[in-house]
Amino acid sequence: MRHKYKQPEKVPITDRQWPDNIITEPPAWCSVDLRDGNQALPIPMSPRKKMEYFEMLLRIGFKQIEVGFPSASQDDFDFVRSLIEGNKIPDDVTISVLTQARTLLIDRTVESLKGVGKAILHCYVATSDLHGKMVFDRDRAGVLKMAVDGTVMSRESIAAAGLAGTVGYEFSPEEFTDSDLDFTIEVCEAVKDAWGTSSKETFILNLPATVERRPPYQYADMIELFRSKYSGLDETMISLHAHNDQGCATAATEMALMAGGERVEGTLFGHGERTGNLDIVILAINLQARGIETGLDFSDLSSIAKMVEEASLIPVHPRHPYAGELVFTAFSGSHQDAIKKGLDNRGKAKDLFGVEWKVPYLHIDPADVGRTYEKLIRINSQSGKGGAAYILEKEFGYTAPKRMHPEIGRMVQRMSDETGAEITADMLLDAFRSEFMDPIPVYDLIDFRREQSESPETVRVSLTLKTSTGERLVSGEGNGPISAAAHALKSDPDIIDFVLVDFMEQTLGQTADAKAVAYLSVRRGSDEREFYGAGEDVNIDRAAVQALFAALNRAAEGS
Repeated sequence: MRHKYKQPEKVPITDRQWPDNIITEPPAWCSVDLRDGNQALPIPMSPRKKMEYFEMLLRIGFKQIEVGFPSASQDDFDFVRSLIEGNKIPDDVTISVLTQARTLLIDRTVESLKGVGKAILHCYVATSDLHGKMVFDRDRAGVLKMAVDGTVMSRESIAAAGLAGTVGYEFSPEEFTDSDLDFTIEVCEAVKDAWGTSSKETFILNLPATVERRPPYQYADMIELFRSKYSGLDETMISLHAHNDQGCATAATEMALMAGGERVEGTLFGHGERTGNLDIVILAINLQARGIETGLDFSDLSSIAKMVEEASLIPVHPRHPYAGELVFTAFSGSHQDAIKKGLDNRGKAKDLFGVEWKVPYLHIDPADVGRTYEKLIRINSQSGKGGAAYILEKEFGYTAPKRMHPEIGRMVQRMSDETGAEITADMLLDAFRSEFMDPIPVYDLIDFRREQSESPETVRVSLTLKTSTGERLVSGEGNGPISAAAHALKSDPDIIDFVLVDFMEQTLGQTADAKAVAYLSVRRGSDEREFYGAGEDVNIDRAAVQALFAALNRAAEGS
């Protein structure tokens, strides 16, 4: 293995500037989903699916879309014609088409563009010695001639078709990052001379990391060095096209933008040859998360992901940074607790940090990509009390007191140990009600009545209850219904010795028929452990007494 691979040679750059640069403006975005992304699919898209995909790209906001390789297949040729003849291309959108540097292929490609409003003819020639010697069997002079001849043929074919001024030109020195930089610059200078006077809108040099062999910062080094030596920057758009062979396409592209890249080619979710292209979704939302308006709309990312999955037959990974099913989900108890506190204190965070969004463990607001908070936290054996309490509150409205959270956490842990699986929100609700509202009835409340008291400062209640020794009526007085009920129960010898510890009530819902929910804890005699119960009823007094019975039943069972 020692001689099989080696470190890539350092880029001979001095006085490197790009690491201190900050991206403040978005690049020009070019989707290559319908060409690069499509040709690499196990089953390429049908013409109908390609049209649906094109329309989705328009809705997202792409102004440049590479739509195919017209000389490679009749389907691609027909698709380009259907876009033009069907008036499917908005006036502010430029389509591009790819071709190799061969006369017949160029002419066929130009033929597909007749009648177009705005388009780019994209021609490519690999400039690496690896490709030149092993694939083309040519030296560098021969490769240079291929590039220039392809450009001249493209210019002449475009003019012959009456498309001069309508169709611009893009040239890609394929395998740019594997090529000798000085030779690549020589090729690009010659291509620019062969094309003639231009503008950034009509002449593009696309400098691709066709196969990712270098660390990401070296792509930026090469872009900065290229720009420092290339003479036609005023009339040239510098474009980036990164592949993901080493998993660094996003980092490489961001760094290359810092180094002066002006345009980015990529695909939604990174589809493309081998490990794929740059994932434009990730890059664009990364920039959005840094306060940059990208011009691309991913506010309904779930629908976009569904469309891409249907078109590609490849699922989006559940850990995809923005579209993944699990990306806004926390299983860890400490993470869940921090998320809950962060969401509860967003106003405080805004004052502290001066931004609208700063929440632990959530890199962006899920609402920005069409997600909701309700499913943020999911429960399994690694979860804690905070996550379960959050689900109960956000999904079902139960705001359990903080002192109750440890008991809820123990319940969740017990459930996870028994099932060995994730606990859904509905499972959690059922367990909460069973555990804290309807525990095993050691003491059964049959009836509760609030009665007239002799003193206006006291409350009198009567309870009909059933224990192991039978059914009976007990009464008691206190400064409130809970105090009165506790005094009544303490008079019954079957009831365990207990002390009231905590009580909280809430309204469940906002209508006239809203129910009251009560949470109450007791301690058994001198035992320090608390046992919570909960009750729910349209009458708050009855809800409170139900919570008392639930707490006593749990304490009696010692659960």
